[in-house]
Amino acid sequence: MNRLAVLEGLLFVVGDDGLTLKQICDIMELSLEEGKDLILELKKTYEDENRGIKINILGDRFKLSTKKEHREYYQKLVESPENNNLSQAALETLAIVAYNEPLTRMEIDEIRGVNSREMLRKLVAKGLVKEEGRSDLPGRPILYATTNEFLDYFGLSSKDDLPKFEKVAFEEKDDTDLYHSKYTEEEKNTE
Repeated sequence: MNRLAVLEGLLFVVGDDGLTLKQICDIMELSLEEGKDLILELKKTYEDENRGIKINILGDRFKLSTKKEHREYYQKLVESPENNNLSQAALETLAIVAYNEPLTRMEIDEIRGVNSREMLRKLVAKGLVKEEGRSDLPGRPILYATTNEFLDYFGLSSKDDLPKFEKVAFEEKDDTDLYHSKYTEEEKNTE
């Protein structure tokens, strides 16, 4: 088994979350020294000019990222007209933000039922969503809101032009007493 390939795959899978040295060592069953050596070896392979990614160390986490010297190409990709189509997940996230702004990523995740970190990052990169400040919740998470570019993209003059939702009435469940049967025994007439 190629340990460098495993480490690279792990860093790719976790994306922006990154991994701590301890997590890497625990997952790969390595000592701390072996883990450090493996990270340094992979980091060195990315230093080659033929590679487009590198390992960043942010705080106590290691994660893959693109090289800054290629930034102009990444910008072209993001701004390219054929890449301006929004996926279903992007539209869903954007709708949640538009109808509930400002809100935190955790609130968006709760509504969607999945992690929205990458989708929010893409929407921010496209200029459709912006950081609107910080919440008063513990940890002071970032609040997200739509931008004027969002309005332009959808041909809206203001948020008031968003389609209105009708309240959906749900049928109330029959709260039959669980201890009494719906069916009653026929009384026997034994007289």
